[in-house]
Amino acid sequence: MPVIIGIDPGSRVTGYGLVEKRGSGIAYIGSGAIKVRAADPMPQRLAAIKRGLDEVLREYAPVAMAVEEVFVAKNPKSALKLGQARGVIILAAAEAEIEVFEYSPREVKASVTGTGSAHKSQVGAMVVRLLRPDHQPACEDETDALAVAFCHALRAGSPVWRNV
Repeated sequence: MPVIIGIDPGSRVTGYGLVEKRGSGIAYIGSGAIKVRAADPMPQRLAAIKRGLDEVLREYAPVAMAVEEVFVAKNPKSALKLGQARGVIILAAAEAEIEVFEYSPREVKASVTGTGSAHKSQVGAMVVRLLRPDHQPACEDETDALAVAFCHALRAGSPVWRNV
C-alpha cells in the first residue's frame, strides 16, 4: 500500500510521520524529527531541513505528503520563518514528484480526537493509542506530524482533501 508522510513544519524542528492505509486501518511506518541548530543563520537551517527531508523521502518513498496549514501567528517574524520552512518542505516534495495536500490544525485534531478544539496533549495521546508507534515519540512535532499523516489517510479519496 502507498505510504503517506505527514509534516509538522518548523524552522528549528520539523516533525515527520509516515503511515500506510491497510484495508480499513491505518498502520504506523515510521516517524522522527529533523532538528537544526537555532544558532545557525536561516539559510543554513533551511538547507539542513531540505537535506534531512530528502533523506526521509528517499528512504520511505511516500506517494503523498500532508502538511499542516500555517496558523496565524502573533509574531510576524515567526510566521515568515515558518513560511520559509514550509516552502522548502513543499519544494522537497515537488522535486521528489510527491503530491502535497494541506489540512488546517482543526481538521487534523478532529481526525485524531473527534474534536477540532483538542489540546496538543490529547492529540499526542490519541496518536500513540491509534498508531502504536514502535517508540515513544520524542517531541510534539513528531506526534503532530503523525496526526497530519493520519488525517490524510482518513480523508484521502473523499471530497474534503485539498491539494496545495
